[in-house]
Amino acid sequence: MACRRLIDQVNVNMNTVEVLGYPVFNDVLDSIPVTGPARVIATISPNSYGIASRTPEFREALLDADYLVLDGVYFGLGGLLLKGQRIRLNNGPAVFRYFMKRMSDVGGRVFFLGSSNETLALIRARAALEYPALAVGGFSPPYAAQFSQDEVRHMIDAVNAFGPDVLFVGMTAPKQEIWAFRNGRKTNAAVVASIGAVFDWYAGTEKEIAPIWWNLRLAWLIRTIRRPEILKRYPAIGIFFRDLLLSLLGCNRTCRK
Repeated sequence: MACRRLIDQVNVNMNTVEVLGYPVFNDVLDSIPVTGPARVIATISPNSYGIASRTPEFREALLDADYLVLDGVYFGLGGLLLKGQRIRLNNGPAVFRYFMKRMSDVGGRVFFLGSSNETLALIRARAALEYPALAVGGFSPPYAAQFSQDEVRHMIDAVNAFGPDVLFVGMTAPKQEIWAFRNGRKTNAAVVASIGAVFDWYAGTEKEIAPIWWNLRLAWLIRTIRRPEILKRYPAIGIFFRDLLLSLLGCNRTCRK
């Protein structure tokens, strides 16, 4: 499948900063429409960059996203060092909180696709207290490395039967981004956002990282302390820093391979 959003075909009216071949959204979330055909939001970080370098469909999914927002602050170093531009941080939790409030303010509808039924029930319960004007739906897909065509159809049908304004997808990367790439525009949601761990944080099944750590750019450290298995990601993260260094030295994408 050809990429719909190659770097040299980005909408000229959208404020983006190109970092190592990716057009990173650099604007306020208010600029994202919540009406009309589905628009896909994906996030990029050093970890997802590294995984995408070894997973062609994941790279295609990130490039194809209508809005590729900055999730990992250290990926933002690319914009600062290579382009001299600071990129607005719109991480998964920020995207989630923003659209929950925006939809609540207008009595909108949101849908959570992913996680277990127990987690989804906790999400609904908390949302009912914090956003009482918001209609909240959810669907727990099978726990599987790959979904069958029937399973995917059931997911799409569940989303469309609810008719959300915003669809949150939480299946961990790169599974969630690839699902949104293949199927997000088959739904009747106006916004399809992959937000991963936010499902567990909001449900309370994992302790949420306090805002101060995000502000200090140390959320990654807190996650690593709480979940040492994240250390397995470091080889993928290393790919980003290697490519950033090579780019600073004047090496193009061909010689970085």
